[in-house]
Amino acid sequence: MSNWLEVPASRRVRFGTAELRADAERPGGWLLTVNGIAQSYVDLDDPTFLELEYVRYLGYVVDALEPSDAPLDAVHVGGGGATFPRYLSAVRPGSRHLVIEADEALAEFVDEHLGLRSVPGLELRLGDGLTEIGSLPPASADLVIADAYEGLRLARGITGAAFTTEVARVLRPAGVYLLNLVGARHNLDAIRALFPHRALLDGDVFADYNGNQVLAASRVPLPLEAMRQRTGQAMPPARVCVDTPE
Repeated sequence: MSNWLEVPASRRVRFGTAELRADAERPGGWLLTVNGIAQSYVDLDDPTFLELEYVRYLGYVVDALEPSDAPLDAVHVGGGGATFPRYLSAVRPGSRHLVIEADEALAEFVDEHLGLRSVPGLELRLGDGLTEIGSLPPASADLVIADAYEGLRLARGITGAAFTTEVARVLRPAGVYLLNLVGARHNLDAIRALFPHRALLDGDVFADYNGNQVLAASRVPLPLEAMRQRTGQAMPPARVCVDTPE
């Protein structure tokens, strides 16, 4: 991680205290934390720069989808600094983003300092993830990205049957569901029941890994070989493993 300037912008938000720190090594770089926990890193000058490992994992999956330059319709459950919408808009111009954010104060803080609403193709919707995704038309998204946390805990219901059923309904037949997982094991039974093709991406190929993982799930085969080519060329390296129930 880079060096951070000591004078942060801060705001009391729903789940604690949010801070923004400027990156001393990248003029456009900003780290967003809540209660000291890194939530997002945004480079306003280069949206293709992905500092946090799990966001790079998201990128490896999306970059493997063909055609590689086609715009995508994406639903982002959990807004943060809108790092991934910025990335998608840069590498796939014309992409459209619905960002669902439960923390209105956090969204306003990010918008004030990092121009959340200025991201090309982005619509911000404030509200509960399950409620809002349930209001979307069927087969209207190519991607659903769930990155919704309350501190270090995954937001309630994200891996449950009700939310997963809505994700499957909103995704197009070849759509991909991407879920950021942290720490302890998660019950993925509902996802496994609805999405037969799944892969886990994580970071340490030499030892047991206890940090972020990204689950990619789809009703059609995932581009595993293309994903493995990208993770194999990454620095630090990452790995792609087919998810199988224990």
